[in-house]
Amino acid sequence: MGIVDEDIARVRESTDFVAVVGEHLALRRVGSRWVGLCPFHTEKTPSLSVNGELGLYYCFGCGARGDAITFVREVEQLDFVEAVEKLAARAGITLRYDSAEGGRDRQRKNRIHETLEAAVEWYHQRLLSAPDAAAARSYLRRERGYSGDVVRRYRLGWAPQPRDALISGLGRPIGDLVEAGLAVLDASGRHVDFFRGRILFPVFEAGGRPVGFGGRMLPGGYPPKYKNTPATPVYEKSRLLYGLNWAKKSVVERGRVVVCEGYTDVIGLQEAGITEAVATCGTALADGHIRLLTNFARRLVLAYDADAAGQAAAEKFYEWEKRYQVDIRVLALPAGSDPADAARSDPDLLIAAVEEARPYLGFRLERLFARSDLASPEGRSRAAGSAMSMVAEHPDELVRDQYVMQIADRCGVDPERLRSLRAPAASAAAPVDAETPARPPVGGPELEALRMMVHRRDEVAARLAACLFPNPLARGAFELLSATPGVHEAVETADPQTADLLLRLAVEETDAEPDDVVRLLVKRCVEGEVSNLERSLRQAAPADQAQYAQLIAWLTRGLQQLRAEHPDQRPAVAEAEQRLVAWLAERRGGT
Repeated sequence: MGIVDEDIARVRESTDFVAVVGEHLALRRVGSRWVGLCPFHTEKTPSLSVNGELGLYYCFGCGARGDAITFVREVEQLDFVEAVEKLAARAGITLRYDSAEGGRDRQRKNRIHETLEAAVEWYHQRLLSAPDAAAARSYLRRERGYSGDVVRRYRLGWAPQPRDALISGLGRPIGDLVEAGLAVLDASGRHVDFFRGRILFPVFEAGGRPVGFGGRMLPGGYPPKYKNTPATPVYEKSRLLYGLNWAKKSVVERGRVVVCEGYTDVIGLQEAGITEAVATCGTALADGHIRLLTNFARRLVLAYDADAAGQAAAEKFYEWEKRYQVDIRVLALPAGSDPADAARSDPDLLIAAVEEARPYLGFRLERLFARSDLASPEGRSRAAGSAMSMVAEHPDELVRDQYVMQIADRCGVDPERLRSLRAPAASAAAPVDAETPARPPVGGPELEALRMMVHRRDEVAARLAACLFPNPLARGAFELLSATPGVHEAVETADPQTADLLLRLAVEETDAEPDDVVRLLVKRCVEGEVSNLERSLRQAAPADQAQYAQLIAWLTRGLQQLRAEHPDQRPAVAEAEQRLVAWLAERRGGT
């Protein structure tokens, strides 16, 4: 599908390019050009030059260049057609398509946006004036401290309790409501409102068009506490951030974005003056979010308990920092406090916490030291060992060495002694039989996968295999969990060291994403095999080298497919994962 070339040319000619760029970054005039800080890389001195007459830009720092369509595509992570449509709507141009199917798809999305816009306004007016919204208004005023201005600014709404209030009140075709995620079929086959008895937080794309809602139940209402719009052609939660439409100007100006977990956190932070706040929409921070945010800023400040997911989160954050050249930091909040609470009770303290946010590894170490006994030699030794395990996860040797010095200072240990440490010894909580040789401790994605097998088996069991666990202790634990109904039965038949591991996992929690954990396991195993094959290739006779090279190339393509991020590529990603796991199982044994 494509747009008629003549219409694309009209869009370029009709676009006020300086105004478009100015929505994303501050520009100042220098002669006949405009200059500003490039949104595509981190810089302190402006290197982006904009020619408003020609509608072109060029960055002398990173080489980014293009026209208005290119700029909108890169900044807002749109495809070509979406970028042209956005600029056409801005210029009041009606587009023609060279494919009837493509035109229908765009019309469908536009119809969904229009339906959602009508729903946003309908729900908003209900909250402002309907008698049945009195409890919602009282909750927002008394519990959240929201004034009428705040309710209007964020276009909050109220979904009435009756089963078809929106369906009958909005007067839109039922098909449009279903496509927009606003209506569903109930058990009796009757269409009912998707949201009922909830305060609604409209979610907008970066450009300002509504794409869905987050619904919060009132105290004493019907669970779940939060309910989000289901996936639709315009609502993909792994690529959406609540509040970005309001925050993007501040994000660009301040060079950072503050990422929260909840809608009320965003409103609290923005009202407290931290106007660069956004939130994920009922999901963990994902690659799609990072790619979107790097178009606006390179510093990400996490305003939630980023230590909860432990090592799995660490590996994900470090990978993002390397791949996307971002600086991930964490702000420290008082125990039991969330950003929304802090914004109301002490906004100045919250602003200071954002300014003083630490790099992720530094934050984790401070949390460790805070709960450690640093007054005794034994406590300092334990803290140093645990801290070194955290530091060992970081991929940058220079960064690791800097933290070694900090650990040595806090724990009163010679830095050279710390540098000589290897992975910490296995827990002494349970003795190991003399007949069972001690196996190295389990860490990284293997540990996270086992944790998910204990607590969320249905989500990962079908995708895991013994070949993904090179650590013998981890492999034994996985095989036991796979062969028994649950952790209790596995512990009963396990050797002491495996039983100790399983029991420890049973009292830990995980909020990791299954896709992240499984694919990281596959990625690590395949990369290890590629390294082995490359060594074999170097040592092989000339006649055998082609076979090794072909296998390495096949595995490398599989790894590239595994990293694909667009929702349309999910079937290919899943197929690549299955294919690589099958190959590993054949090579290593263990299904």
